[in-house]
Formats: sequence, structure tokens, C-alpha cells
Amino acid sequence: MILLLILALPVIFMYLFHKNRKAAKPLLPPGPPGLPLIGNLHQFVTPTNLHIHLWKLSRKYGSLMHMKLGPVPVLVVSSAKLAKEVMKTQDSVFCSRPKLLGQQKLSYNCLDIAFSPYSDYWKEMRKVSVVHLFSIKKAQSFRPIREDEISRMVAKIQALASSSDRVVVNLSEMVTDLATTLICRIAFGTRYDERGSESRRFNKLVRDAQAAMADIYVSDYYSLFSWVDKLTGKLAHLDATWKSLDMFYQELIEDHRHRNRPKTLEEEEEEEDILDILIRLKEQNVLSSNLTWDHVKAMLMDIFIAGIDTSTASIIWTMTALMKAPDVMKKVQIEIRELVGRKGKVDEVYIQNLPYLRAVINESLRLYPPIPLIPRETMEDCILEDYKIQAKSMVYVNAWAIARDPEYWEDPDTFFPDRFLNCDVDIKGHHFGVLPFGSGRRICPGIYMGLANVELTVANLLYSFDWELQSGMQEQDIDTDSLPGITVLKKNPLLLVPKKRV
Repeated sequence: MILLLILALPVIFMYLFHKNRKAAKPLLPPGPPGLPLIGNLHQFVTPTNLHIHLWKLSRKYGSLMHMKLGPVPVLVVSSAKLAKEVMKTQDSVFCSRPKLLGQQKLSYNCLDIAFSPYSDYWKEMRKVSVVHLFSIKKAQSFRPIREDEISRMVAKIQALASSSDRVVVNLSEMVTDLATTLICRIAFGTRYDERGSESRRFNKLVRDAQAAMADIYVSDYYSLFSWVDKLTGKLAHLDATWKSLDMFYQELIEDHRHRNRPKTLEEEEEEEDILDILIRLKEQNVLSSNLTWDHVKAMLMDIFIAGIDTSTASIIWTMTALMKAPDVMKKVQIEIRELVGRKGKVDEVYIQNLPYLRAVINESLRLYPPIPLIPRETMEDCILEDYKIQAKSMVYVNAWAIARDPEYWEDPDTFFPDRFLNCDVDIKGHHFGVLPFGSGRRICPGIYMGLANVELTVANLLYSFDWELQSGMQEQDIDTDSLPGITVLKKNPLLLVPKKRV
């Protein structure tokens, strides 16, 4: 009997070994098969809307996908549960940024905040942003600028509406002009004529920079093939874009350094724009990082690139969603008009007493996050969902897909602002089913300023006008197609007919 047991042990051991081996999870998460050498690079280059393409893949392969861009491992996260793991539970591991050529070049070798890898330098600059540049107090100090520029835009639309019975307004263009002017005044205290040469120059610089940052460079994944980027002209275009931006920044700095200053410290601090603050910090040499002019320029780049497109996208997607849901539009207009009365405009002080307006904007930012793919990079090897994730893996948290996660949201595809009423879910990074500003260490430092711009603009557009579609159009005809890019803008302009409120 003992002999039979001894003889049977190897057979039993082999059976259990193969059984356990079969049942064990693979080391890497599932994902679409790649091609030799390039991996899944073709699936990142060809789609017009990468966030939607990755969402569709996640429905087949799961909410944690593994892909490869050449030799570089990539993770795609598409659920609120996993987003919380990445951006909160293991935030210290997933809090860096990948170095990509376009972003690295235009940010002066990642001297900014948005594209800088996690480091002591990044932590200090993040503190500068939170304390000096984008604090709640500083955001409030720009209130007169916001109210002035929004009043100018409303007056312009009123003039157009008065000139014809059914004038069609390109609201996308109007809002882009507003966002550009707001950022210029807040960042460096200058108001360009919206159709003047300096405004056209600035807009071209921003567009070129956005395109260069969103582009895919072969050398990011195959350093030996960097000649391909040179051959295609991408490197030359990137270098020309950087030189044009650098010249523009230098002009702004020289102008600020030689302008006449207020006499008292109190007056100076009250009138400071963001560039004034950066110059003061640099010249006082109060930071351990020893700021140079390149640091100042890199920080300006963040403000221009992030500030203009994200505000524009948020406002236009909100108005698009409201035009597709006229009952919601009517409800929020009643709330605003009953509170403000016949005052003629919505001042910022009213916003905190407009809960349904805020719910509308929250719901719009849920369905249409301005930056749908939030990039991260792992600092070290780690375990996620029992899978081994190696250091230096690129990670994309798909905020657009998470907003459509049925395990988190009821009727996730429906525009339903009421879901944000009488609940503790917010959009400021504490709840992982809605991530318009990111979360964790890398949450957007300009969240308060960005929300202030969006809320006040939408409130005044809804207060001042009744909006109609062009003749022959129905709500279902309004498209939600978007342009490719880091920030997702509406592809086709939002053309509406404004009717002055009687």
C-alpha cells in the first residue's frame, strides 16, 4: 500500500502542478494582439478619437488592458474601481509622466508642471502653482476680468441678435475668442483685439503647439529610427514651433520687466498677473530650484495650452448637451433668471446659489471630459489586479470610458444633471467615476480658475438668451463628433440662433 502511494505521488504532483498552472493568471493583463516590432502603435496612430477606440477595445478585453507602443508597455484603465487604485491607493507608484518628444521640447525639457516627471522639482513647482498662481484667493482676484470679458461677449451676441431676426452665431468661435482673451489678460495682462494681428499670431502659436504636442514621434519609441521624424519634417516643424513660442515668451517677459510698477506693495500684489508673479519669484530667488527664464516660459506654456482649449471645450460641450436636452435647458434657465431677476447679467456672487447650473456643468464634464485620456507613468514595479506591472509603463486612465461605466453610473449614456443633486459626488477628484480634472497628486492645479470661467460663461449665455437651432434642424441632428488631440474639442462648430431675453 505504501509502495503504491509512493509510486502515485509523482502522478498526483504533476496533475496538481498542471491544474494550478492552468488556473493561474497570466503575468500581464489581456489586450489586443500587436504586430511585430511596432506592437499596437498602429492602433494609437490611426483612430480619429483614440479615447473612443480604446473604450471599444476595453469592452472586449476588459477594464485593464495591456498594449505596447513598440517596446514600451502601455496600460489602459477604463473603470472607476481601477482608476481609484491607480490615482489614490497606489498614487505614489503611478504619479509620474512619460517623457514624449513634443511635450518635452515645448516645455523646456519638462520644466513645467503638466509634463514634468514626479520629482522634488515637480513638488516644489506644484506648490508654487497652488499657493501663488491658482489659489482660490488668486482665482477670485481675477473676477473683474472674467465679468468684463463675458459682458463684452454677451454684448457682441446681443448686437448680432438685434441686427437680424434669425442671425446664426458661431458659438464655438465666440467662446474660443473669449477663452483666449481671458487667458491673455489673466496670464500677462494684455487684451488683444480679437481680429488684430497680435491675436492672430497668438492663436496660431497655440494651435501649432497643440498639434506638435499631440503628434506621435517615432523617436519616442525607437531612438535608432529618429531619422524618420527628421525625414518627415516633424522635427523641423517642432523646432520652428518652439522658436516662435520662445520669442513670444521673451517679448512678454521683457515688456513686464520694464513696465511702470505701482508704488506700494499692496497695489503691486493686487494688480499682479501670473507672469508678474513668476518674474517676482525668479528675481527674489526664494525657491530651492533656482528659477531661470526657461522655467518661467515652461510655466507660461502650461497656462496657454491647458487654459484655452479646456475652457472652450467645457463650455461648448455643455451648450451642445443642453441644446440636445431642451427640457434641461429650460429648467436651468428658470433657476438662473428667478435668482438674478432683471439685473441684466449674472455676477459671480450668484453662482454658489445655482445648484442646478452646477449640476448641469458637472454632468457635461462627466460625459465630455475635456482631456479624456489622463497620462501617467509607473515609478516602479507594482501589482495591479494580481497582474505584474513593470516600472516605466505608460498608463492612460480613460476618463471618457469611465463616465460610461455601468457599474458606477445608472444610465451612463444619458445626460441627466439631476444625478448630481442631493448627493456627495463631485468633480474635484474625490470620486473616480468622473475625472475632468484628474485626481491624486497630479490633479489639475487650475481647477478653481477653470471652473469659475466655465460656470460664469454658461450662466450668462443661458440668462441673456433663448437659444434655437438653425431652421430645419432637430435636437437629434446635433452632432457630437470631436477633433483629435490632447484636449477634445467639438469637430463641427456649434451654430445657434440667439434670441434676446424679453
